[in-house]
Amino acid sequence: MTLTLLGLGPGEVDDLSRRAWRTLKQAQTVILRTSRHNCVPCLPQTGATYQTCDDLYERIPDFAGVYAAIVERVLAAARAGDVVYAVPGDPLVGESTVQALLQQARAEGIPVQIISGISFVEPTLAALGIDALAGLQIFDGIEIAARHHPPINPDYPALLGQVYSRDVAANVKLTLMNQYPDEFGVVLIHGAGTDAPVVEKLALYEIDRSPHIQHLTALYVPALGQMSSYEQFQEIIAHLRAPEGCPWDKEQTHLSLRRYLLEEAHEVLEALDAEDPAALAGELGDLLLQVVLHTQIAIDDGEFRMTDVLSQINRKLIFRHPHVFGDAQARDAGEVVANWERLKQQEHAEKGIQRDGLLDGIPKGLPSLFTAYRYQEKAAKVGFDWPKIDDVLAKVREELAEVTAAQTDAHRAEEIGDLLFVLVNLARWLKVEPETALREANAKFCRRFRFIEDGLAARGRTPAQSNLEEMDALWNAAKGAGL
Repeated sequence: MTLTLLGLGPGEVDDLSRRAWRTLKQAQTVILRTSRHNCVPCLPQTGATYQTCDDLYERIPDFAGVYAAIVERVLAAARAGDVVYAVPGDPLVGESTVQALLQQARAEGIPVQIISGISFVEPTLAALGIDALAGLQIFDGIEIAARHHPPINPDYPALLGQVYSRDVAANVKLTLMNQYPDEFGVVLIHGAGTDAPVVEKLALYEIDRSPHIQHLTALYVPALGQMSSYEQFQEIIAHLRAPEGCPWDKEQTHLSLRRYLLEEAHEVLEALDAEDPAALAGELGDLLLQVVLHTQIAIDDGEFRMTDVLSQINRKLIFRHPHVFGDAQARDAGEVVANWERLKQQEHAEKGIQRDGLLDGIPKGLPSLFTAYRYQEKAAKVGFDWPKIDDVLAKVREELAEVTAAQTDAHRAEEIGDLLFVLVNLARWLKVEPETALREANAKFCRRFRFIEDGLAARGRTPAQSNLEEMDALWNAAKGAGL
């Protein structure tokens, strides 16, 4: 018993290899994955029994079930004797059944030989006039259609096979739009390798509207360019740190970069507060620079690589979202947060991370208002909290009274701290994040005071040359102007 996996080429019988033709002439049993292939009517008829699996496509509603049934049919024939399983293109390009057959035949000790064929790739390259070695990436369109973000390096072109229906094309389009502009120019290639291929240039958003889509349709996505890939980013940083790179970058350490990480994070917050998407894109790049630069330093020092960074966060996100990637249920955001904390504690236990207290996991370098917020949030989860907001308001009044009653500078400083702390708790009860609220209040004060300065400058004066009454009138004007 022998299983022969044979490629029929991309379409026309002229592209069938002499070895494949000879094998088909000598075969007794040939199973075709599908008869929907241009060369099938021209195959040698010298005694071989041809069977197709088209009936499985008609009876079974999903591809996984179809492929499993095909594999079992071919294996049953191989267990009984020699069989040739013929597929479009090349057996090792885009053929899920072939991979399953190789694995199962190996497990059962069934000898396998592979007869290669021209895949859809070669005639597609000819139709496009491009070189595959110029960075071409090849993907299964069905896999891309099932994703939310494409696994494609946008600095290089990509070829997607098996875009065989408008439904697949629509889902491919939505996935690609997570990385490419809607108007980005792409190419659909229909029937590559047949006598009448169609090459169709159109915008990405239009691909599922093509009237030519059929079982031999592929999609070519040119390079986006514009230095737009994560890999290019890592190359630049690695170059800066290389012996021939930048003296400043080569001198940096994890510790020397601490201040820049904090500065860049605050600049991102400023762009968010300004609701400026263009500025946000730039500032996020500066913040990402810190991540990649720290990682390159770690690579140079033999500590870890970017693959370690990404692997850890990917695994963490999947583990802590079992309601998305598993069978768990989460009815609302509150349950998501509760599950997150429970799974986080489980991770710490598995890693042997010991927390002496509930508040130990809060980073010590957070801004003070946010630290207070997180402390109170943690304590409230175990029941250490006032039962109602009226109690919080009463505590605010109590702390304010203690501030006014304080007799010394040290006592007043302590009481002001207590007042701020309880005001943070009030903000938490009102579902207001105090750090953001105060940052926005600071920005508002800055805008209005700048309005005062500009108004006085128009009168030929500065704030030092004005008075409270005049400045207060300008302040109210700023409020009236919506600043």
